[in-house]
Amino acid sequence: MNAIVKLYSTKQGEINRFLSHFENNISFNTKDDLVWQKEYKNPIEIADIISALIENQDTYKINMWISLDENMLINVTHQNADSVIRYLYERYPY
Repeated sequence: MNAIVKLYSTKQGEINRFLSHFENNISFNTKDDLVWQKEYKNPIEIADIISALIENQDTYKINMWISLDENMLINVTHQNADSVIRYLYERYPY
């Protein structure tokens, strides 16, 4: 199973605005501006998007959930982001 990142927002266009900023101004077209999901073959790559969102949490009103195992979602918040990133590097040390 690939690791999954899901972003949710209640503000139209907020996710696209964040992703455009995070991915060097590339525009993302999604079917639903309030939800975005991406699968990662290398779970360590998730650390970058977690860091970017947490560092900009005052700018973007977005909730992040990640899934490392089937049927298990983790809500990434300012309080647990550091622990989640540390866990990623411990679980996937390659």
